[in-house]
Amino acid sequence: MMSPVHATTPGGFLLVLAVVLPVVAVLLMLALDRRHSAHIAFVTMGAGLGLAIAIVSDMVRTEAALVYVIGNWQPPLGLVLRADGLSATMLAMTAGIVSAVGVFARGMHDLDPDTRDGRSATTFWLLLMALWSALNMIFLGEDLFNLYVAIELLTFAAIPLVCLDGRAEVIAAALRYLMFALLGSLLYLLGTALVYGGFGTLDISRLSGESSPVLSVALALMIAGLIAKAALFPMHLWLPPAHAGAPAAASAILSALVVKAPIFLILRLMLDVAPPQAMALAGEVLAVLGVSAILFCSVMALRQARLKLLIAYSTLAQIGYLFIVFPLATGTEALPAWGTIAWTGGALQLLSHALAKAAMFMAAGVIAEAFGHDRISDLGGFGRVLPISAAAFGLAGLSLMGLPPSGGFVAKCLLLTAAVIGGHPFLAGAILAGGVLAAGYVFRVLDRALATPATPLLARRPIPRRLELVALALALAAVLLGFVPLQPFGFLQVGRFAMPMVGAP
Repeated sequence: MMSPVHATTPGGFLLVLAVVLPVVAVLLMLALDRRHSAHIAFVTMGAGLGLAIAIVSDMVRTEAALVYVIGNWQPPLGLVLRADGLSATMLAMTAGIVSAVGVFARGMHDLDPDTRDGRSATTFWLLLMALWSALNMIFLGEDLFNLYVAIELLTFAAIPLVCLDGRAEVIAAALRYLMFALLGSLLYLLGTALVYGGFGTLDISRLSGESSPVLSVALALMIAGLIAKAALFPMHLWLPPAHAGAPAAASAILSALVVKAPIFLILRLMLDVAPPQAMALAGEVLAVLGVSAILFCSVMALRQARLKLLIAYSTLAQIGYLFIVFPLATGTEALPAWGTIAWTGGALQLLSHALAKAAMFMAAGVIAEAFGHDRISDLGGFGRVLPISAAAFGLAGLSLMGLPPSGGFVAKCLLLTAAVIGGHPFLAGAILAGGVLAAGYVFRVLDRALATPATPLLARRPIPRRLELVALALALAAVLLGFVPLQPFGFLQVGRFAMPMVGAP
């Protein structure tokens, strides 16, 4: 077997900038007066969004992956950054959502002028930039240990976001999150050690095609650890309490992006490292867990009394769809897994869910800020006071239910088609049942929005229109994804079938 030799491609330096730019912002925030933190963050968000667009544009033009070999040192001694179609899509989605969350967070901070540039606000901007850098590193990394470092940085940036206000209950929720995250880290690191001991390398491209019991055990440990970080049923217990007390902007980031990073890594391990037989077995196990998440967490969402908890359990249910993809996308030599409609459906589910959930948590944050609580039973008629937030929640709900013309409809339609064609009636039934259950909890909230209470609901404080418009924009983006054709998306296949490298003995 020939060892792959990576080659830096023109434009590869853009990948380094995507990781380093938020780090520079963090250093500037620490060095300068904290009153400048928000301004630094907004400049960085604008530059980062332009950088993500440049990466996608370059790959669309060249129809090839972007690669950067750090220091020109080849693995296993050196590190490689690489962006294929899915990585670039994740970079662009992350940049867009981080920017939207930044605008929303600044609006929330402006509601209290005395603390808008205080310690809590400054800490938020620092953590947001650190989290963004870690996410980009996860999407671009090729070394398993380097990915471990990145996901740990992500975890230790996300956990403080959960407990920014310092209340006892949110600190307890953050500590529970920490315990699950540390368990996941331990399992992942143990698997990484087994891989290095067995093969002498941690580079994903060099491990591709390897097959041994040691590799299978190592991958099982790593995937189990990532499941804990992704909050997949039954390792989901940390996520609802974390959402319950977290600021709305933090909940939006946590649901839309943070839990997607370990799912992305599971995808990489399954497709690029796992031997075919191990992948088939692991895919069946993950699909069972995914179906369990869809059904159990949807029922739990229906039972919640608080809006944020309902959305949190909905997040857990929608994550399940991403794990039923594995047995549906069994590729062949003629048609690799990345060319199937199932993987396109999974990618669209990932994107549409991120946009919809960010919109929902922002809308929930506006509602809680306006009325002082998020008890669903006491929100009768809130749509008359906050019509834009109600519209944002409803449009995002279209995607969760899988109704046309939303992105969730296209995603679930592709997954359902793959399940029927592939002879998986159990998975097809779960997809349909999940849509019905999602309709139940979405319409439960919309019923409250349109209700006419005996005593009109009054806002305790005026809410700036721009806060509602940010949520509406993300919800509309989730709906606009529905205009993607019902077929494999070509950009997701860029860099998958032909690696930009040459063979060397």
